[in-house]
Amino acid sequence: MSAFPKLQFQSKPTGVMARQVLSILLGVLLLLLSVVNAEDKTPVLEDHKWIDEIEEVFLPSDHCKQCHDRHYEEWKGMREQTPDLKTFGRVDGALLHGTALSSPVFKTVLGLWLQTNPTAEGKTRCLACHVPAVTVFPQHTEKIIAQVISEKPGKRGRRAAKEQGVEGISCSSCHLIDSVKEDPKDFPAFTINPGKVLFGPYAKAEDNLVHPSSQADVYKGAQFCASCHFSKVKDVTQAELPGQILKGAICQDCHMERSTGSSTSKRGSLTRPIGRHWFQGIVIQGIMLSNRNLQAEWFPRVDVEMKKGAQVVDGTVVVRNGSLPHVFPGGDPVLKQFFITVTVKNAEGHVLGTTQERFGVLFDQLLRGPIPHPLVSGGTTRRVPFSIPLKEGDAPSYVEAALSYALIPEPGQELLDQYLATLETEREKDTAKKIVADYSSQRLLTFRTKSF
Repeated sequence: MSAFPKLQFQSKPTGVMARQVLSILLGVLLLLLSVVNAEDKTPVLEDHKWIDEIEEVFLPSDHCKQCHDRHYEEWKGMREQTPDLKTFGRVDGALLHGTALSSPVFKTVLGLWLQTNPTAEGKTRCLACHVPAVTVFPQHTEKIIAQVISEKPGKRGRRAAKEQGVEGISCSSCHLIDSVKEDPKDFPAFTINPGKVLFGPYAKAEDNLVHPSSQADVYKGAQFCASCHFSKVKDVTQAELPGQILKGAICQDCHMERSTGSSTSKRGSLTRPIGRHWFQGIVIQGIMLSNRNLQAEWFPRVDVEMKKGAQVVDGTVVVRNGSLPHVFPGGDPVLKQFFITVTVKNAEGHVLGTTQERFGVLFDQLLRGPIPHPLVSGGTTRRVPFSIPLKEGDAPSYVEAALSYALIPEPGQELLDQYLATLETEREKDTAKKIVADYSSQRLLTFRTKSF
């Protein structure tokens, strides 16, 4: 006989047991749904009628894809899947316009700036280039900010499967522009015509059943790009770049690589010169330093004028900028920082004294008052004085002057801590810290050494 007692089970009809199991499973499912709903509530984004309101004017780009698949894939970065694109939304140094709203870099910069309590007008102005729709729908600024910060755009009624939220720089947000403002100080300078007509550079657009088309001269001028990238040129209302070397050239000549083909995938469509829509640029230091043309024509140069006193070295750093009306690096006209660092050394190379001056505005100054003229701007010369005290007995031999840059201002520790406190997970906080460290770090542009 077995040493264990015999267990007795009371059998139940199969149907009864099935109903009990089904009841338990249903209860668990309802509990899980209630937890998910409790954790994933985004009050500002629950009502998505505002997205439909925007998309009545700014047609979603996936609609354009049906005919303009090539341009859509370039704009979204689908043809250039690189580690840089997957990490930061950039390709070979080019920040894709399709990631203008979804980039973690933009989320971090916006999140930091929001901790400085900007005005409602400032918020709308900040978003205007990243989400041109706010120039037509400024009442939805806070909802768009909530979308960026939360990264939970939520469901969208009949388009619930997409769950993409409102777009940033979409196809229509550029192709609804028909002119620029006349005041060169009015930023952003583009003017959107919120109708059904989509504008472009072609004089005779093909008739189609999707949307009416019309030509606008602004698409063949530098002022189209400069309406947002206004730090690149001296006057955002001018169609041509100033100067003799680049006379007749426009931004699109370099940043929209030219080819011959059709702008649509429809059979029988016209073949003509077209431009790529991934807008390649340069934000990587190594590319700039290795490109001889950039160094020869467009790079800034520094020189040093100095005199040695008994216990001080006085002088001036002269920053001369090249022929291109351009600011290296990157296309952002507001955030960039430039640094001039002057160091006095003795014959053995030991540092006797150093000083650094920063040019740019910090987070709590952004869009509060006039936007300062950048230090590095094409065709200009800037003179920056310096004075470095020496100790008694120092024997200065030479001076080093370096020009460096950072893509965003370095936030103070208090501001950074405030922003990190708004993030829910350690992963989000680590990502934000890495972005701040990378984009606020100083990178060398050029330098000069001069002996006494």
